[in-house]
Amino acid sequence: MSSRRSRLVPSEIREELAESLAALRESLDLPPAFAAEVEAEALAARDSTPTDPASAGLADLREIEFVTVDPPGSTDLDQAVHLSRTPTGGVLHYAIADVPAYVVPGGTVDLEARRRGQTLYAPDGRVPLHPRVLGEDAASLLPDRDRRAFVWRFELDDDAVPVRTELIRAVIRSRRQWDYESAQRAIDAGSAPAPLAAMPWFGRERASREQERGGASLNLPETRVVVEEHGYRLERREGVPLEDWNAQVSLLTGMAAAEIMLRGGVGILRTLPPAAADDLAEFRSRTVALGIPWLPEVPYGEYLQSLDRSPAARAIKEYAGGLFRGAGYVAFCGETPAETIQAAIGAPYAHATAPLRRLVDRWVLVICEALANGREAPRWATESLHELPALMSRSAQRSSQLTAGVLDRVEAAVLHGHEGAEFTAVVVGSRTDGARVQLAQPPVDSKVVGLSAEPGSTVRLRLTKADVTTGTTEFAPVESNRGSGMR
Repeated sequence: MSSRRSRLVPSEIREELAESLAALRESLDLPPAFAAEVEAEALAARDSTPTDPASAGLADLREIEFVTVDPPGSTDLDQAVHLSRTPTGGVLHYAIADVPAYVVPGGTVDLEARRRGQTLYAPDGRVPLHPRVLGEDAASLLPDRDRRAFVWRFELDDDAVPVRTELIRAVIRSRRQWDYESAQRAIDAGSAPAPLAAMPWFGRERASREQERGGASLNLPETRVVVEEHGYRLERREGVPLEDWNAQVSLLTGMAAAEIMLRGGVGILRTLPPAAADDLAEFRSRTVALGIPWLPEVPYGEYLQSLDRSPAARAIKEYAGGLFRGAGYVAFCGETPAETIQAAIGAPYAHATAPLRRLVDRWVLVICEALANGREAPRWATESLHELPALMSRSAQRSSQLTAGVLDRVEAAVLHGHEGAEFTAVVVGSRTDGARVQLAQPPVDSKVVGLSAEPGSTVRLRLTKADVTTGTTEFAPVESNRGSGMR
């Protein structure tokens, strides 16, 4: 992994930043703490839900040495994985937290989760989808504890293509909680445990299958707010290969879930329309202008995978991120929807792997488990399917607004006091009234009004404003840019 870090937010404005973040929460009407009756129902569910396989009537899969891989400090662990190679391919077991076992349909926990839609993350405290007694304890796949789970079993051929898929409810026991960086180091050193050792094979093969079906995973560098003992700072991460490989596990599972629901005639899909022909043509012309042409004979996904970390490649990836628009959810019962494809994946797809953090996954899991085992989907799930697209759209909009608002305010706080200073930046996109840039240090993204420069070029900017209260940062081009990429 490579990352770039900014200095901590100056101590003299931390109180101002805290007030700004609190005001952002209020403006977005973020849910407060759970009501007493919601907490009480969750606690009762924890205490009354058995995790002994015999008394729960579940398969006992505790002998499988599952592990979890998540960002450092995670406590809401949705997934645990075990992957092994065989002479003809491999066997993947993927355990997903059995949240439905703890949530009574129509109960107070369920109704509050429907209001929230998903877990919201902010540096001054996250807003969880479920009470912590469930989301970070009883339902979380924490290590060395018996936990209920939906367990997918995929028999894979040598190309990592499923030849047999099963889904059951079981009791599992994770052996260890890994973070991505530590697990990547173990894989690279050849010391990773058996459940993780085959991930490079799986991830690379699945990436190849993705390219073949016309999909393309676009993993842009992530700028995030890091909470430390004495404040906040910004970090831009490139990530490690294991994050992409692990994402392929979730993609495979989501595609399997979509296939089961389409075959059964009931469910909810995550859809995304294909890119418009005009947008693709414009994107291709931009790649030529940036000196890394997308040749007609090269598949789109293969082209994106070939891009390096140069400024020009970063600009291309930014443009690629805008090609696909209009993601949504489509619920159906009895009639196959007209739109079934998630275009960036290149196949029908469903959200099925994060029920602790995303509402819709709970429906997908219970429907898939019933259909996969020859039963009708639960009535509570089919009768409420039509509610989910609007619920998820509303929560997604609020999550996006929160993420953008937090980043804007922390960026302004990091830059506060440096008005008049000059910074080096890479132009990653052009706009009619300016350009979008990424500062080299600190890792800040910004739109610069009046900047006319070629994407992929390096420019010098002067900070003119850093308002923590509104999260506004403004830059002006430095005159010395002329003759070095400026138009």
